[in-house]
Amino acid sequence: MSVIGIDFGNESCFIAAAVSGGIETLANDYSLRATPACVAFAGKKRVLGVAAKNQQVTNMKNTVSNFKRLLGRKFNDPAIQDELKALPYRVEALPNGGIGIRVSYMEQEHVFTPEQVTAMLFTKLKETCETALKKPMKDCVITVPSFFTSAERSALIDAAQIAGLNILHLLNETTAVALLYGFYKTDLPPPEEKPTNVVFVDFGQSQLQVAICAYNRGKLRMVSSAWDQIGGRNIDAIMAEVFAEQFIKKYRVNAHQNPRAYLRLMSEVEKLKKQMSANSTKLPLNIDCFIDEIDVTSNMSRTEMEELCADIFKRVELTCRKCLQDSGLSADDIAAVEVVGGSTRIPAVKAIIEQVFAKPINTTLNQDEAVSRGAALQCAILSPAVRVHDFGITDIQNFAVRIAWDLESNNRSEMEVFKSHHEFPFSRMITLQRREPLSLQLFYADPDLRSDSFIGRWYVKNIKPTATGEAQEVKIKVRINSNGVIQLTSANIVDKKPKEEAPNDNGNTDTNNMEVAQEGDSNDDANELPHPNNIPQSPTSQGQGWTQRVKGWFSSGDDGKKGKKKKSADLVELPFDSQLPGNTEVDLQKFKDEESRMIGNDEKEKERVDARNALEEYVYDMREKLSEEGSLSTYIEGNHRQNICQQLNDLENWLYEEGEDCENDIYRSKLSDLHKQTDPIKARSFEYENQMNAFTELGHAVQMARKSINEFRTNTAKYEHITEVEILNVTEATDRAQRWLEENTGRVANTSKTLDPPVRISDIRNELNTLTVCVNSVLNRPKPKAPTPPASNNGTSGNGEQTEAGQSDAKNAEQGQEDKMDVE
Repeated sequence: MSVIGIDFGNESCFIAAAVSGGIETLANDYSLRATPACVAFAGKKRVLGVAAKNQQVTNMKNTVSNFKRLLGRKFNDPAIQDELKALPYRVEALPNGGIGIRVSYMEQEHVFTPEQVTAMLFTKLKETCETALKKPMKDCVITVPSFFTSAERSALIDAAQIAGLNILHLLNETTAVALLYGFYKTDLPPPEEKPTNVVFVDFGQSQLQVAICAYNRGKLRMVSSAWDQIGGRNIDAIMAEVFAEQFIKKYRVNAHQNPRAYLRLMSEVEKLKKQMSANSTKLPLNIDCFIDEIDVTSNMSRTEMEELCADIFKRVELTCRKCLQDSGLSADDIAAVEVVGGSTRIPAVKAIIEQVFAKPINTTLNQDEAVSRGAALQCAILSPAVRVHDFGITDIQNFAVRIAWDLESNNRSEMEVFKSHHEFPFSRMITLQRREPLSLQLFYADPDLRSDSFIGRWYVKNIKPTATGEAQEVKIKVRINSNGVIQLTSANIVDKKPKEEAPNDNGNTDTNNMEVAQEGDSNDDANELPHPNNIPQSPTSQGQGWTQRVKGWFSSGDDGKKGKKKKSADLVELPFDSQLPGNTEVDLQKFKDEESRMIGNDEKEKERVDARNALEEYVYDMREKLSEEGSLSTYIEGNHRQNICQQLNDLENWLYEEGEDCENDIYRSKLSDLHKQTDPIKARSFEYENQMNAFTELGHAVQMARKSINEFRTNTAKYEHITEVEILNVTEATDRAQRWLEENTGRVANTSKTLDPPVRISDIRNELNTLTVCVNSVLNRPKPKAPTPPASNNGTSGNGEQTEAGQSDAKNAEQGQEDKMDVE
C-alpha cells in the first residue's frame, strides 16, 4: 500500500511518499516536483497540472486556477466576492448559494463546483503517484490551512472522495511542518521536563500561518496559531498595479482592459520579485508585444518594493505578535524559529520575523516540500504497512464554537462549546431539560473569521414529557473529529427508572424549558482511527483525558427537591435531522459518476489524439522520403511516386479540415491504407540496401570453406578423423554455394530498383546457413580422445585371478570404449 502525503496548495501541489530509506518527493510527468494547481478544458479533453498552466495565456476562459479559496464557501460571501475580481474565468452562483465555475467542455457549456475541480486535480496527482511508485494509490494524508472551517474541510474531503482517494487524516499545514521537524530530533527533553518551544512561520503564495509548538520526546503539542490571508500574490498585485499605471502614462496601453496582457504582467512581476531577494539594485522588467505589439519596459528596486508593500509587511508583523501573545510565552521562551514557504525568502519578511521573536531564523526544512513530507510522515505513522515509531500529536483549532437552541422562539439561548485554540479531536456533552423536539445550531464566534460562521443545524425529534409531565433530560454530544470537522454526533434521553420511592410533599418539579446543563465529555479520542467518517456513536465515553462538568440551573418557583427517588438511568438514542453546508450523498454520487465518465473520456481522447498524431507524423515522414531527393525515390516509378505524394498532400489537407475531429478508427483505417501502399516500397528499399552485405557474407563463407578444404589436403594429421567422402561432400556444397552466389549477384545487378529483387535477403541467409552447417559438421568436428592404456600387471594375481584393481581397469576401459563409440 502506498504511503502518500499531499500538500494541496493554492498555486502548486507537492506529493511525498514514504519509501525505503525515508521520505521522497515525487516528480510528475514533466520531471518537476511541483504540480501547478491548474485545471483546463480544451475541446474534448481535460488538461491538468503543468500542461494546463502552460496554455493558460491562450485559453484563459477555460483554465481554472486559484480555486482553493472557493472550497466550501458561498457565492455571496464578501471574501469570495473580493477573490472573484482577480479570476479570469467565469464564476456564477448556484441555486443552493454555492459557487459554480462555467467552462466550455465537449463543445458544451458545463458548470462545475470547486469540489469537482479539486477532484480533477487530485485525479492528476493520483496518476502521478501511481506512475512514480508503480502501484495503486488510495489512502493518503492531505494538508489544509489551519484556519480552514468545518465546511471547507468537509468540502476537501468530498473532493478526495470524488477522485477515489481515502483521506486517513486532514492535517493542518503548520502541524505537518512541526511533525517533520520534531520526528527526527534526538535532543528533545523527556516528558517530565519543560518542553522545547519552536516557532514555525509558513508564508506562501496566498496565506500566512504562524504557529508555536511545544516538544517533548516522542510527542508535540500545538500551543497557539495565528494566520492572515496574505501572501506572495498580494505583493505581486501591488507591484503589477504600479507597472500598469506606468504603462498607461508612458505607452498609453491599459493592462486592466486586456486580461491576457495582465496575466503576462503578473507572471513577469513574480519573476522580478524573486530576483529582488538576491539583488538590491534596480532590476529591469521587459515584456515584448505587450498590447497591440507594443514592447514595454520599466524597472524597480527592492527598496521601492518594500515601501509599496509596507502594509503587507505590517500585517506579517501583527500576525507573528498575535501568535506569541496567544501562546502566553515570551521571546526568551522560544528555542528556535523555522520558516517555510516561498515568500519567506523575501529579506524584509526575514527581518520582521527575527525582530518579533528575537531569534535568528532557521531553514532546516525544505521551504517548498516540508508540508508534503510531514503529511507523508503522518501517513506512515497511521499506516500498518510501514513500521515507524509513534509520535503523538495534540493539535488545536483556531476558532471558538458556540451552540444555540430554541432558534425560532423568543427564548433563544446559546453557550460556548469550544474556546479558540481548543485541542482536537475532542467531544463535549451538553445536557438540556426538554419537553418537546429541539432545534440546535452550531456556529463560529471568532471575530477573526472572514467567512461564513455557520457550521450546521440539527433538529432532534421524539422528545416528549414524561408520564408525570416532567421535562426529559436530553444529552447532546458535539464533537470535533480528527479532521477538524465539527458535528453533532448523538442525542439521547436519560430514561430514569425508579427503584425506591420517597415521599414528595411538594409535588411535581416546574417543567418550563429553562433547565440547561453542560457536561464536558472526556477526551475519548485516544483509540479513534484517523478516518473522516470514523465518528464514535456511543452517547458517553470514559476514555483517557479529563472531565469537566458545569451545571447551570435557571428555574422559577419551588425547586421540588423535598422528596427524592433513587433511580437507575438508561440512555435512549434520539433520531435527528441535519442541515449541513456542502454536498449531499446524492450529489456526491453524481459527481463520482461524472468524474468516472470524464476519466474514461480523457483516455479515449488520448487514444484519438495519439492516432491522429501517428497518421500526421507518417504523412510528413513518407512525403519527405518519397520526394525527388528522398531515400525512397529510387525504389518507385515516377508516376506511382507522384500519385502517392498527391494522396499524402490530400490527406494532410483533410487532417486540418474535416478530418481534424474524427474518431480513432478513422485515423487508424487511413494509416493502415497508407501502410499497404508504402510498406512494399520500404521493403524493396531495405532489400536492395542490405543485399550487398548479405552477398559479401556468403562470399566470405565460401572462401573460408575452400581454405579449410585446402588445409585438409596439406595437413592430414589434423584431419585424420575425417574421411575423403566427407571432404568431397563439403567441396560439392562449397561449389554449389559459389555458383548460386555468382548467378544471383548478376541477376540483382541487372534488375531495376523500381522492381522487386529477384532474390531476397532471406534466400541469401538460407544459402549461408546451409553451407555453414555442412562445413561445421565435418571440418570443425573435434578429434576423438585416445583410450587409456591398461596397467602393467594386467590386474591379475599370482594364481591368474583378476584383482579388484584389474576389474576396475577393465570397467574403465570398457567405459572408455563406450565413450569413444559415442563420439564416433
